[in-house]
Amino acid sequence: MTELIRVQDLRVVACGERGEVEIVKGVSFALAKGEVLALIGESGSGKTTIALALLGYARRGCRLAGGVVRVGEHDMLALSEQQLQGLRGNRVSYIAQSAAAAFNPAKRLLDQVVEGALIHGLGSRAELRAKALGLFRDLALPDPERIGQRYPHQVSGGQLQRVMAAMALISDPLLVVLDEPTTALDVTTQIDVLRAFKRVVRERGATAVYVSHDLAVVAQMADQIVVLNGGQILEQNATAPLLKAPAHEYTRSLLAAARPDTTIRPPSGIAEDTPLLSISGLTAGYGNRNVQGMPAIRVLEDIDLTVRRGQAIGVIGESGSGKSTLARVVAGLLSPALGGLTFDGQPLGGSLSARTPEQFRRIQMVFQNADTALNPMHSVATILGRPLKMYFGLKGRALEARIGELLDLVRLPRDLAERRPNELSGGQKQRVNLARALAAKPDLILCDEVTSALDTVVGAAILELLRDLRRQLGVSYLFISHDISTVRALCDDIVVMYSGHKVQAGSRQSFAEPPFHPYTDVLIHSVPELRQGWLETCGAGGGELPPLGARANVPQLCTFLNRCPVRVDGLCNRTAPPRRRLDDGGEILCHHDSARLRNSQQGVSVFPAEPRSQAS
Repeated sequence: MTELIRVQDLRVVACGERGEVEIVKGVSFALAKGEVLALIGESGSGKTTIALALLGYARRGCRLAGGVVRVGEHDMLALSEQQLQGLRGNRVSYIAQSAAAAFNPAKRLLDQVVEGALIHGLGSRAELRAKALGLFRDLALPDPERIGQRYPHQVSGGQLQRVMAAMALISDPLLVVLDEPTTALDVTTQIDVLRAFKRVVRERGATAVYVSHDLAVVAQMADQIVVLNGGQILEQNATAPLLKAPAHEYTRSLLAAARPDTTIRPPSGIAEDTPLLSISGLTAGYGNRNVQGMPAIRVLEDIDLTVRRGQAIGVIGESGSGKSTLARVVAGLLSPALGGLTFDGQPLGGSLSARTPEQFRRIQMVFQNADTALNPMHSVATILGRPLKMYFGLKGRALEARIGELLDLVRLPRDLAERRPNELSGGQKQRVNLARALAAKPDLILCDEVTSALDTVVGAAILELLRDLRRQLGVSYLFISHDISTVRALCDDIVVMYSGHKVQAGSRQSFAEPPFHPYTDVLIHSVPELRQGWLETCGAGGGELPPLGARANVPQLCTFLNRCPVRVDGLCNRTAPPRRRLDDGGEILCHHDSARLRNSQQGVSVFPAEPRSQAS
């Protein structure tokens, strides 16, 4: 095959107070026409810096210091800025991680898709609009004839990411750079986007560089993989042999981190029988309330949940399922419309003003994004010192000693105490975020997607830390996530939520094999596997749904009805589903009994077998 891309001895430097520091150190690789190459590594490995160099671009504070970057006949490092502008969005295109941040909220989607091609003179407006509609169809966008007339906020995240792909492909570029294009998406949405990307790239013979930290994702997309760490290539190979027999220890750690439940398990014998948090009949939402006290937008419907002392319960579901709203209600940040909460046998007020200082202390929250949770102007010592002063009145040497103990607890060096958050890595910031919660000596910690913004290796280390802290301190977790393998690595029991309803609940062992709620089945099969070809063979999101007649005007119809692969006309669209008990003690919200669900999911076994006795 004809070589299209060649990167030779690429060096990039960052300019700091102490002079220039080399952050990409002599990287070399080549890519043939029609191939997809993946750059994989954790944050700071240099993968995005290298990808941007393919566009002849260096981020602020960085400089392309040497080497060759050749795209077709163009030497990107030798071109003027004007020449580069003529190539970007024309011969070389870029698909960013966050489509929401990349689109102009005040312009219609179709106008933005064709704008770059118009500027480059690649066709008339009518010709480019017709080409864009063809791309919308190829990318499996709903209502392709009219979706371009919408504004960015009027489509889902997965749809917007595919519209961005259309924008990148409309110029028939020599090279497409995809920079973590599915990282911000739910796993169920990610499947649709990956399928659309792969089909269009293959059908159009596009050459692509795919940037990611997730080996399971790039296994579906890439012909070859380059593993990066510290700005250097540690390993480079075709996808199949690299997945089967990785040569470098770091690559093996990436493979292990892709499925944390294969290496991490919750400790046994920690949970007690005594309830710590009890939730009964909880309904909550947002917006103005009507005369019955119901919010305009109901996000949670009739939720029952109990967390025992020392227990970890995982709550999973995609965006909009209500899982983060549940955490906000427990934290006192949102008052329930109906239902009650008790904590350690005492009523728990729905608002912060209705809670005691002791209840504040005993329930702490660790937020998803440590960058926004930690004050950037304060040192780590100040951040950790505030709860210690407020709850325990510590000062002087006692305060300093306790801050050191907290840093020890989350496995951070004590000399980080005087640093500010912007001087820490993502994993270090999340550990400080956790230490701040632990400073209050809580009984319950609410963990809201605490690993979703982290690389797989760093996220796995945080999971191990949470497991060990639970064993050491006996603390309870309400662990919010969209990733079932992450939840299985840490939690004793799992609750699955969809559109504000609890659709399944049970022990972690019960999620190893059917029966599952149909939504749980989709969720499980949307987690990419570490093998090529999985994307083409997985059942998630594919196939025709059974036909369905009109809905009856009945309250509490199944919320999964429009997506359910086993729905029954005349039953599921006419009556509300019952809550059924499963043989293993779990529960499910579905018309189908265990036998029917088990038969429809026959042969499914997606998680590793449990050992006879769990590691403690």
